[in-house]
Amino acid sequence: MELDIVELSRLQFAMTAMYHFLFVPLTLGLSVLVAIMETVYVMTNRPIWRQMTKFWGSLFGINFVLGVATGITMEFQFGMNWSYYSHYMGDIFGAPLAIEGLMAFFLEATFVGLFFFGWDKLSKRAHLTVTWLVALGSNLSALWILIANGWMQNPVGAEFNPMTMRMEMTSFFEVMFNEVAQAKFVHTVSAGYVTAAVFVLGVSAWYLLKGRHTELARRSISVAASFGLASAVSVVVLGDESGYSATHSQKMKLAAIEAMWHTQPAPASFTLVGFPNREARETHYAIHVPWAMGLIGTRSLTTEIPGIAELVENAEARIRSGIIAYDALTQIRELRGDAPADVVATFEEHSGDLGFAFLLRRYVDDPRDATDKQIAIASNDTVPQVWPLFWAFRFMVALGFGFIATMTYFFFMASFKGMRFPRPALRLAVIMIPAPWIAAELGWFVAEFGRQPWTVDGVLPTAMSVSHLSVSDLLLTLAGFVTLYTVLFVIEMGLMLKYIRKGPYMDVAETDAWTERHTHRLRTHDGKGPFAETPAE
Repeated sequence: MELDIVELSRLQFAMTAMYHFLFVPLTLGLSVLVAIMETVYVMTNRPIWRQMTKFWGSLFGINFVLGVATGITMEFQFGMNWSYYSHYMGDIFGAPLAIEGLMAFFLEATFVGLFFFGWDKLSKRAHLTVTWLVALGSNLSALWILIANGWMQNPVGAEFNPMTMRMEMTSFFEVMFNEVAQAKFVHTVSAGYVTAAVFVLGVSAWYLLKGRHTELARRSISVAASFGLASAVSVVVLGDESGYSATHSQKMKLAAIEAMWHTQPAPASFTLVGFPNREARETHYAIHVPWAMGLIGTRSLTTEIPGIAELVENAEARIRSGIIAYDALTQIRELRGDAPADVVATFEEHSGDLGFAFLLRRYVDDPRDATDKQIAIASNDTVPQVWPLFWAFRFMVALGFGFIATMTYFFFMASFKGMRFPRPALRLAVIMIPAPWIAAELGWFVAEFGRQPWTVDGVLPTAMSVSHLSVSDLLLTLAGFVTLYTVLFVIEMGLMLKYIRKGPYMDVAETDAWTERHTHRLRTHDGKGPFAETPAE
């Protein structure tokens, strides 16, 4: 990879985003799990559930603080590293980010304080309300961020203003209810729920293996398994919905994920495994599942999914149309309000392809001067790297089905086998703790890497979006971010492991006394078995 400002800016943002997303899924899921545990406490008044809420809540708090610290930096990067993007798209992209900060983040941050310091100052129901508001704030924060990101994937509800040279919002409703944004939100949130469920399951399994805090561990496994099973199934189902939306909003990304080099007769087959070769435009040793891709991608047996070769041809046609739009735009800008009606009409007819003309800016200053060879090169640039997307997607899907299997097993053992878990299964649960983070990072890689070469799909190329910085500036800041984020990650891991080893340390005496009484009630009844009949008087 050539170290120019575009690639370095991409690398820097990718690094900070990937680091930040190490904290986000656990925050999303653990906030809801903690709220569920406290709900059970309020309903049953059993101290063990209060202790569970406080213990898992303390781990949530550590993760939340580190997530905030790593997330703030990303918003500053839009101005520092992506200044032209911010200028070009700020009217649309900035709105959901501002709402996220003003409504969701402040809501979450305010009630997090009440959650930790309000146990002895609020009533049970008031504190439970606070806990659910923390969970709501976490998920609302994700909603607005994913609305912003979804617009980059599918830019609806906006149009280009030739006078200001900016994209301007025409419908907030369309931006907010963008099908890609909504599909990404439910899919991402469900992935966060799976992450938290696997985390709680794994830590609880570790306690059982060590013979520590067994009552808390068993109840935590029961909650995590049921919550995790529903979430894992949701991830797969909602991921399928994301694939369906990509069929008509991001056709090139879908074709690259499937290594579909040419359009197949409907219904297209799904490539289970294989080795994509971009130069030869074929996938070696491919194993196909007939009809599967057609059903997943189009929900029909008759609709075709376009292949990469055909999409490249379409991109070339759109580049040539974009050159016409660029020429008309240049005349409109020169003449200001005096542009002839036919020029304005020409621009409006071809304005949807203006972004494709901008792809030529990597090779020529004025797209109108581009040669046929440069146009062909630019059209081929619309194809992202296929093999990383192909394999990242398949590893992610494999992990998703693995989570379903794991949660199904533990749900069955917790519900029908008296919570008697074999030690090999407990060890597997511990080993699986990192797996949902791997799956989540792979998912974001597929979503963002698959959009290249666009910052905003079909509208603004990544190469045009960056600030005018020097390579040395970017290398210096990249090294600084890597160092800082690594330190924060080490702190996060150190604190989490410290408190996991420490175990539940709050309300110990009250919980132990209740557990002893509860155990006694289960084991004896008038000195006999738990189901012995009461002697007649």
